[in-house]
Amino acid sequence: MKIVHVVSELYPYVKTGGLADAVGALGPTLAEAGHTVSVFLPGYRSALEHPDMMRAERCLRLKVEMGDQFYSGEVRRISPRKNLTIYVVCRDEWFDRRGIYGNGERDYEDNFHRYVFFQKAVVETVRLLDMSADVVHCHDWQTGLLPLLLRSAERRLGVWLAGTTVFTIHNIAFQGLFPMRSFYRTNLPGEFRGIDGVEFYGQISMMKGGIQFSDYVTTVSPSYAREIQTPAFGCGLEGVIALRSDRLFGFLNGIDTAVWNPATDALIPAKYDAGDLAGKAACRAALVAAAGLKPSDTAPIFGMVCRFSEQKGLDLLLANREFFLRQDARLVVLGSGDRRYEEALRALARESPGRVFVANRLDEEMSHLIEAGSDFFLMPSLFEPCGLNQMYSQAYGTPPLASAVGGLRDTVTDVDRDPADGTGLSYPPTASGLKEALDRALALWADRGRYAAAQRNGMRRDFSWKTAAGAYERFYESTL
Repeated sequence: MKIVHVVSELYPYVKTGGLADAVGALGPTLAEAGHTVSVFLPGYRSALEHPDMMRAERCLRLKVEMGDQFYSGEVRRISPRKNLTIYVVCRDEWFDRRGIYGNGERDYEDNFHRYVFFQKAVVETVRLLDMSADVVHCHDWQTGLLPLLLRSAERRLGVWLAGTTVFTIHNIAFQGLFPMRSFYRTNLPGEFRGIDGVEFYGQISMMKGGIQFSDYVTTVSPSYAREIQTPAFGCGLEGVIALRSDRLFGFLNGIDTAVWNPATDALIPAKYDAGDLAGKAACRAALVAAAGLKPSDTAPIFGMVCRFSEQKGLDLLLANREFFLRQDARLVVLGSGDRRYEEALRALARESPGRVFVANRLDEEMSHLIEAGSDFFLMPSLFEPCGLNQMYSQAYGTPPLASAVGGLRDTVTDVDRDPADGTGLSYPPTASGLKEALDRALALWADRGRYAAAQRNGMRRDFSWKTAAGAYERFYESTL
């Protein structure tokens, strides 16, 4: 098959979250399976500074119509492996910036123009290079108008550009909402302005556009596919999604086992596997040293790596601050984001030096060390479309404490409910639910036989992208 992915971030070129990891692994895995895969990415400054991009060649100059003006740009490409080509859409005015979506304080005011230009440039490139795609797969709101723009171009120009369009919701909370006055930049017929088009409470919703006008809608776990059809998780779009329920599917993401594998990981001080966990003790000792923790063989280390936002359940963690102040336990937290969480967690660390460590930064090496060196991994998310860290932690023999939502529900088996196959602890996304799980974790830690069984069970789970990509591969074939 000829498969085109369109995405706003892509590992290893630019990353702010799991979206980059997901597509960065799915594309190469499909290419390895023999499919011709193209991936489109905006030409951000940070992406173009990646060493691999120094080899990129210019393949097109474009004039993109937006409203009553034409904007120039160019497309560069590299082929990092057989059957895989990365296309980078460049226009310095909109993408040569320090930030990706914003300046750290707020989103860029011209994000609508930036991503409309990107999506229109993708349509033009697919047409001019005669890609004849079997599948065009779009990801999240930054590509939400693409299915509509693509079909509109087909009708207007009398050409065939794609067999099937797929739109994946990685996180419905981020919807790409913009003033309706900007609609003219799309050059779409006026009929698409209304409630049966992209309008959402008087604004343009790129997310709604993707849901409405793609041939199929997918999400990143079966549970999240069910959840987003409810008011509790649908963020106002549950009615729109319910209308597409016959074309809605949930597929779990995988993890890149070339990057996240304790047997081969170059970022951790000692390697280990399910058959020999001796190296994990060395990783634990390195984490204790790096975080300045008081050494203790009896106090379990709870690790957490996340974006600091309400979604990640940091309020639940802070509501249980007394656990880490009074129990014989350690806490290591890595991440950045909402300033109020940064300040609250730093205050907790100051109150309990040697027991609580907080680092407000993005640090790939430290995140690997936390996965490998912790005894438990915390994921108290209020909602979680798929989640990757709970899969990483199981691969590294670090049982997760994960709330029973979305992909966490689909990937973590509670050791107390299923002693034979349990891999971690699952609980309701509440402060009391997390408190109960923390207490159960202490009991599990004290029973070294049960704890070791949970470690082995998790490390033997197959979360590889080979399995995840196989599900997409069968799905693509069924839609053609």
